[in-house]
Amino acid sequence: MSVTAPPTVLRRRTGIAAGAVLLTLTVTGCSGLGRTAVGPVSYSTDQDKVVTVHSPSVKGCHRMEPAGAQKIENNTLVDIILYTTPDCTGRQSAYVATTFSDANAGRALPWRSYRFVH
Repeated sequence: MSVTAPPTVLRRRTGIAAGAVLLTLTVTGCSGLGRTAVGPVSYSTDQDKVVTVHSPSVKGCHRMEPAGAQKIENNTLVDIILYTTPDCTGRQSAYVATTFSDANAGRALPWRSYRFVH
């Protein structure tokens, strides 16, 4: 008497293995692409100029206009951290979750850069 699985079980196992291989190939193939924060980041300067950046890269530090930003809206799918320095350093920072906004007090330093939390 031999012990073999019925044909339906063998096909199911083969399908699962093929699906796992395809998923692995898809994930490794997309990892080299530049990941973006889907959606816009909008901010306004003290001169009421509105700047909108659509789907910026999640990598690196993003500089804002030289005048800085007084109000920022994060309508991306990724949280951001705002900085008062142009190079995303320093202790003065603010965390802005996805779909939230931040407005500076009148005497506060403007936001000059941001990076994504990923």
